[in-house]
Amino acid sequence: MDLKRLEKTLHDINQFGHSKEGVTRLAYSKEERQAAELFSNLCRQEGMNVRIDSCGNVIARREGTNPNLPVVACGSHLDTVIQGGEYDGTLGVIAALEVVRSLNDKGIKTKHPIEIIAFACEESSRFGVSTIGSKAMAGLLKKESVAELRDSEGKSITDLFSECSLNFNEIERSIRKKEDFKVFFELHIEQGPVLERQLKQIGIVTGIAAPTRFEINIKGQASHSGTTPMHYRKDAFLGAAEIALQLEQAAIIEASNGTVATVGACEVKPGSMNVIPDLATMKIDIRGTSLDSKNRVIEELFTSIKQVEEKRNISIEYKELSNERPINLDKVVTQSLAESCEQKGYTYMHMASGAGHDAMNMAKLCATGLIFVPSKDGLSHHRDEYTAIEQIGIGVSLLEMEILKWAGYIH
Repeated sequence: MDLKRLEKTLHDINQFGHSKEGVTRLAYSKEERQAAELFSNLCRQEGMNVRIDSCGNVIARREGTNPNLPVVACGSHLDTVIQGGEYDGTLGVIAALEVVRSLNDKGIKTKHPIEIIAFACEESSRFGVSTIGSKAMAGLLKKESVAELRDSEGKSITDLFSECSLNFNEIERSIRKKEDFKVFFELHIEQGPVLERQLKQIGIVTGIAAPTRFEINIKGQASHSGTTPMHYRKDAFLGAAEIALQLEQAAIIEASNGTVATVGACEVKPGSMNVIPDLATMKIDIRGTSLDSKNRVIEELFTSIKQVEEKRNISIEYKELSNERPINLDKVVTQSLAESCEQKGYTYMHMASGAGHDAMNMAKLCATGLIFVPSKDGLSHHRDEYTAIEQIGIGVSLLEMEILKWAGYIH
């Protein structure tokens, strides 16, 4: 393993979309395609066959001595949030590439083919829907449910596919079969403070929280802020605020189950200091590893909407943007990861992931493992997102050990 080479590759990929505010490499953007092209070329240099499927997933294959055996796959994503960091997703893709480079350096062959997958559109930043690429691959994407998606600039997902030389109408051709895969691994930064605070080098993920997302439109009545008495007002924003606070309390009650709720965006119109708002639009994210707990928070949200609507004499409409189920990861794989950590002398802990990952969709196709490495100060989706190269090296070493174990190392 060559950590300097890995570090340089990370830097080279992150030149696309980089600015002093962070890295912005949105799904199906020019910057993401540039990163995907560089990654593809680097894989070809290692003798891998590279193809891009109908959803934009980049798939690089290192042939095994028996090409008919199911694939041992690994990877993550290259797209980022707006003004994000350099490690989220990208590290998992480049870590997988470094494993293949290391095997090539050592002249190691494997019985099973190895695939690196750089999934398209993992982040929800562009369309409000996450993990589109891995959903498509796992057969979990309903074409009609995403066909009308548009980004904040009004660009449709179908037009963006065309700009990337993809045909949205062929998206279902990206579906793969369960028998294609033996196992899938994703190495990822934790995106939280737990490993760092617990002084653990590795997090072995046992389950992945799944988000349910809503857009809520609160419709009041605009009026002069100086001449309208308080008890005559139909203030859309105050209705939104009341719902948000009640949602917070519902999530606090379920905190022991690991459920969280976030109002991640709130737009107020007309947005003038001297006008009572007549429209407030909130985007809400509720997630957890317990489906029952998450559903209780959702029910409290619906109750709150009804109460606020009646109390304030305003109109509230909502639509579900996405609804995903929490995933428990394969116990055989998590046990294998624990055994490898013990053999290597790495400190580790079992943990749940509060963030969604492509691994949760791949778990529908095959046994899946998710490996976390520490995040400095727990920061992610931020320009200061950072994981020390020494910590990355431990994660990549574990990933390599697992890939060799599952792919059949030929001496």
